[in-house]
This record gives sequence, structure tokens and C-alpha cells, in this order.
Amino acid sequence: MDGPDVETAAERLRIAFELHSFAEAMVRQNWSRRHPGASDEEMEAAVAAWLEKRPGAEHGDCEGRPIPWPRPV
Repeated sequence: MDGPDVETAAERLRIAFELHSFAEAMVRQNWSRRHPGASDEEMEAAVAAWLEKRPGAEHGDCEGRPIPWPRPV
């Protein structure tokens, strides 16, 4: 796969990583505003909880039926 398609895919991946970083920074900033006395450990726990739940994508980022992971053998 060469040419514009590779560049487009690479650019899309770069943008996805930037959006993830931006969203995480927003969660941190919001948490620090709402909990000004919170410790670093509390903030990290809140960010980790948000990353695990991700409101709006509780079952992943794509359509379909949720399945257990790892899949039973």
C-alpha cells in the first residue's frame, strides 16, 4: 500500500492519537476544577476510571453485539 492512501491512513491515526490526548487533558482539567484539593493519585484514579468507562462507548467504538474477551475456547 503506497501513495496517498498510506498518507491518509497515517494522518487519520495521528489525528486519533491527538484527539485521545486532548480528551484526556480535558478530563484532567475538569477533575482538577471540580476537586481542587484532590491528590495526584485521586486524579489518576479518576482519569483511569473515565478511560475504562468512556461515556458513550461503554461497549467499544464500533457497532455490533458485545462479546466476552478474551473469547472462551
